[in-house]
Amino acid sequence: MKTADTIGKKRITSIDFLRGTVMIIMALDHVRMYFGYGTWYSDPTNLSTTTPLLFFTRRITHFCAPVFVFLTGTSAFLYGLNKTKTSQVAWYLFTRGIWLVFAELTIVNFAWTFDITFSFRILQVIWAIGISLILLSALIFLPVKVIFGIGVIITLGHNLLDPIQVNGTSISDLIWYVLHQPNTLFLGDTIVSLVYPVLPWLGLMALGYGFGMYYTKDYKEESRKRWFLGIGFGAVLLFLALRGFNLYGEPRPWSTQNTSIFTVMSFLNTTKYPPSLHFLLMTMSPALIFLSLSEKVQHRFITPVVVFGKAPFFFYIIHLYLIHALAMLALVFTGRDWHEYILSAEAMGSGTLSSFGLRLEAVYLVWILVIVSLYPLCRWYQKYKENSPAKWWLRYL
Repeated sequence: MKTADTIGKKRITSIDFLRGTVMIIMALDHVRMYFGYGTWYSDPTNLSTTTPLLFFTRRITHFCAPVFVFLTGTSAFLYGLNKTKTSQVAWYLFTRGIWLVFAELTIVNFAWTFDITFSFRILQVIWAIGISLILLSALIFLPVKVIFGIGVIITLGHNLLDPIQVNGTSISDLIWYVLHQPNTLFLGDTIVSLVYPVLPWLGLMALGYGFGMYYTKDYKEESRKRWFLGIGFGAVLLFLALRGFNLYGEPRPWSTQNTSIFTVMSFLNTTKYPPSLHFLLMTMSPALIFLSLSEKVQHRFITPVVVFGKAPFFFYIIHLYLIHALAMLALVFTGRDWHEYILSAEAMGSGTLSSFGLRLEAVYLVWILVIVSLYPLCRWYQKYKENSPAKWWLRYL
């Protein structure tokens, strides 16, 4: 979630606009998780139990993680344009990656659980970005086109590894869980959920790094727009072809259902953990089209969204704490004990929260409240960061 999206000293508004848009959408999914009825123990993409509104509420938020990871790669490239030594860029990416992994294991995990014992560890998107940045810090010594090629190979080819499944706790098994196979480990009284295997996310970040070439000073805006639009629509067509015939790139085939809407839902129900080729085509193609079409959008009309896009990590942290705290207040308001929303390993296994939650319409209202509440905080932080260029540590936030 790096924010140095600049050409020279000028920020790229379309990148901030896209990032801010998906952050707002991301908050909807997290509000749904904490306020939706029984959502910790149900899958909104399970066609046998879900509803169309719940399904699409979840599906729309699937754009978030791919866009974050892709733009982090692009931002890394743009950061390097302002540095004379590759080693400086590599060190920054490496240390930022280490920081993000640390933040995931501490600040972010506590935001999700409020459990001071840290008995329930969740390794999600910040973890994946952190590890990918560490690996990218080594790759950037290669030519940009080579890095882009590595991204293409990983993104297109990682589903060939799907048949490799392990079930143990050996070192090699753990490495495989980190790289490609999601798994939940029960280590004594601690649960470790490896939700985001990093290999496909590294491939996407490398692609984003390569796309940074389109934002160099020598590249014409109109050419960039045409390329993004063409690649975006090309990815849409590739997705429709691969998905339509249930071809390579997705372990979960679609099928005709009892109603048309559920057939569409089955078609769109691609795999996120790890992100399949179909999933990445489905999510990144609209993102590239968005970047093309928003190149000249008037700034004053999109200022609130851009504000969020300029403070992504700050937004990510505080929105989790705010949503979790509000969920605790909702428990108290309904006459229940707020301690129920301390998500320890024992609490998650108890199923206590399966009887708590609001209707989806109310979830949307809470989401709007959260976004409105966060805007002045993010606006303040954005201004503080812009007015404090000498404070190097702000680059990590």
